[in-house]
Amino acid sequence: MSRDFNLRLKELLPDLIISEQELMSKHTTFRIGGPADLYIAPKANQIADVVNLCRQFGMPFFIIGNGSNLLVSDKGIRGVVIEIGKNCRELHVEGQTMKAQAGVPLATLAAEACKHGLTGLEFASGIPGCLGGALVMNAGAYGGEMKQVVTEAVCLDEEGKEKILLPDELEFGYRSSIFTKKKYIALSATMKLSEGKSAEIRDRMNELNTQRRAKQPLEFPSAGSTFKRPEGYFAGKLIMDAGLAGYCVGGACVSEKHCGFVINKGGATATDVKRLMEDVDRIVKEKFGVGLEPEVKLIGEF
Repeated sequence: MSRDFNLRLKELLPDLIISEQELMSKHTTFRIGGPADLYIAPKANQIADVVNLCRQFGMPFFIIGNGSNLLVSDKGIRGVVIEIGKNCRELHVEGQTMKAQAGVPLATLAAEACKHGLTGLEFASGIPGCLGGALVMNAGAYGGEMKQVVTEAVCLDEEGKEKILLPDELEFGYRSSIFTKKKYIALSATMKLSEGKSAEIRDRMNELNTQRRAKQPLEFPSAGSTFKRPEGYFAGKLIMDAGLAGYCVGGACVSEKHCGFVINKGGATATDVKRLMEDVDRIVKEKFGVGLEPEVKLIGEF
């Protein structure tokens, strides 16, 4: 790690808290991952300065939110991890419009919408991620997805300048968006919701969360759905039909409750998870001729 970069960072943003050799297992829902060279959680008004400084020094950097869709290498991450999370959580509701910074958890968005009698975010109440990650992946569940409610997003473009993106420019697709195609960084979003009754909205959120607890292995660390849905199939059913329920590599296992999830049963390493994912993809391909594309993002040295 460049000493000049560290000095310039501290000079430019003296109140920024910088952690060296921060274990990423503390910041991912998988509870897996080695140390990052530098780990910082800037305020919203500091993000552009940090990103531009990284680019100026040629320093590799990685943006994370809640760490809910990540598998970080056991060797960690060489470079700077920028968490757009706990220090980027402003949220405002006016009429049927909600504006929020990228670090706001989806569960908080859904709860706030319910509090104001606004419907449209019930699907997001149990998704363990932040708004920024939800924009990147067009997060969705139970028939709802972000593209149904987002009317604009603010991002940093590839030159480090703020840019407003309208729905067509966001290019939302299945687990994809403009953010998966360009090096844009999501900062905030505006969502248009509809009037509803808080009690009915709360009941629907409770119903969905009950279904989620019954069908998903929430009692174990995981990164959510491990593979994308292949066209015309369901990844979890293919894995189950291949006889892989409960299949383990080290501490990483295919959940018997929902085969679409790889779980950390205890002490799993990133190497365990990656090998298991490769085994599952290979076996499913051999049996059914269908390849499985990871939904989980692998970062760091593998």
